[in-house]
Amino acid sequence: MSQHHSTRAVHAGEEKHKPYHTLTTPIARTSTYTFRNSAEVTAFMEEKASGSGPYSRSEYGRYGNPTQSAAERKLADLEGGERTLLFSTGMAAVSTTLLTLLSSGDHMILSKDSFYQTREFAQALLSRWGIETTLVENVRPEAYDAAIQPNTRLIFVETPSNPYLRVTDLPKIIEIARAHKLLTIVDSTFATPLNLRPLELGADLVIQSATKYLAGHNDVLAGAVIGSKTALTDIATVRGLMGTTLGADDASLLIRGLKTLDLRIRRQNENGMRVAQFLEKQPGIERVWYPGLASHPDHEIACQQMTGFGSVVSFEIKGDFETTGRFIDNLKIPFIGPTLGGVESIILQPAALYSLDPLERKLGGMKDNLLRYAIGIEDAEDLIADLEQALKRL
Repeated sequence: MSQHHSTRAVHAGEEKHKPYHTLTTPIARTSTYTFRNSAEVTAFMEEKASGSGPYSRSEYGRYGNPTQSAAERKLADLEGGERTLLFSTGMAAVSTTLLTLLSSGDHMILSKDSFYQTREFAQALLSRWGIETTLVENVRPEAYDAAIQPNTRLIFVETPSNPYLRVTDLPKIIEIARAHKLLTIVDSTFATPLNLRPLELGADLVIQSATKYLAGHNDVLAGAVIGSKTALTDIATVRGLMGTTLGADDASLLIRGLKTLDLRIRRQNENGMRVAQFLEKQPGIERVWYPGLASHPDHEIACQQMTGFGSVVSFEIKGDFETTGRFIDNLKIPFIGPTLGGVESIILQPAALYSLDPLERKLGGMKDNLLRYAIGIEDAEDLIADLEQALKRL
């Protein structure tokens, strides 16, 4: 029987009858797993030798945990993948995946608007091992095609992007990748599996910073890679070698967060749209970046491949660096910080964390008057009233 996202978010991946008759999945807080006898050791080693994975059990916590496995099964179900691998952070998921799939002399294509630390990892660290990266405009499919070299192995796309919420035409990028026998990896953190389904569009792997919407309460660091069992086999081996596995306690919090994902995303999608529509009408606002608005350059593509537009609204106010900072300080509801996706609203002036040097900000393309508002689950009327009073006080 086919079930809706909300039902699957609550029940998928977890056993109906759990150990000790608990309702929630127990936290297996252990570093080591024991064997009842030597025959069980032999059976375990035979299972590992088969190379089929994921396996029915583990011998050491660096390779896996029952609580983590339940969270992985739940997320695989929500993404429509065969398997999920959970990591200690989103960047651990990115770095482990790229280190597994790329070798010295290889080349990858990366969307220019990807998370800045993904770009830094590719350009500052992968380059030290002889792996080349070409950055391309993420909304120009022809740029990806033109960047392909004989040694290109994969295309890495982040959509929607940060902070301008640019939306990549995934079917076109995937078509290009397949024509050249390349892997396609999509960082879909801003969309979540409820607003975008990259695997169904043909992507090979999806990456999520589970720290954000999936956990949803700003109290967990976690990352995930989702795809087929075959695609994840080698990545799972490297995860065990590098020790980037998610711990049991954080896995339990992630399970808790995923159970309410559908409810939270519905509210955050609605809040994002209402706030974006309000801001677009304000005389003190120069421009609003939100893919749900017809004014967004990628609105048509977003409508074609997304079922919701998320809760991040970026906008430019009329004013300089200092004016933008005063506007933030005038707000009463949001916290000031660099994350997104949680139940609390958080706002950030990206230029303030980019550099204190105005020239460096300008050369980096970081506008002084840009704000990224990651909207939570508060009442939209309260959020709008707060924005209105902050604008009036400028």
